[in-house]
Amino acid sequence: MYPFLRMAWQMRAARKAGPVDFFGTHESHHICWPWDLDIFMELNNGRALTLYDLGRLPLGARVGMVAALKRRGWGMTVAGSTTRYRRRVRFMERIRMTSRGLGWDDRFLYIEQAMWRRDGECAGHALIRMAVTGPKGIVPPADLVAEIGYDGPPRTLPDWVRAWADADALRPWPPMQQTPARADAA
Repeated sequence: MYPFLRMAWQMRAARKAGPVDFFGTHESHHICWPWDLDIFMELNNGRALTLYDLGRLPLGARVGMVAALKRRGWGMTVAGSTTRYRRRVRFMERIRMTSRGLGWDDRFLYIEQAMWRRDGECAGHALIRMAVTGPKGIVPPADLVAEIGYDGPPRTLPDWVRAWADADALRPWPPMQQTPARADAA
């Protein structure tokens, strides 16, 4: 189940923290609870992606995106992601998450997030590609950026982000349909 209560708590903390620039860093703190665990008693990889929501949405609130989306009747969706898992997060371990905007291209916003253990080790790192959606499909990110009042120059996306986006664009879509294996084909 989605952690609605945790999200409400994080959004409340974000309101208290005040606004931050799109390129600023939002920091949040989390605990690996029993329902976050996999069979090896560590943070489940799928749940880690859900926990990244708990940093990304409050960042959006602090930047002014959430208010802008509500004003315009837009939505926001994850349009792609890549995640590195490097250190285990165990039961009841506390983690610090950092979330920040990296920039945008003609279709997507790019958000960088990381989970840090108390010993200073980075447990995981995610690059999230976000799309703003409206009644006619994807809204150009520049429209959202203008709506939140950012009037600075667009930043050039880091090379590693651009390389990932370029590589992902080469992936066939829709994927090839696989024919199910027959049970008697042995």
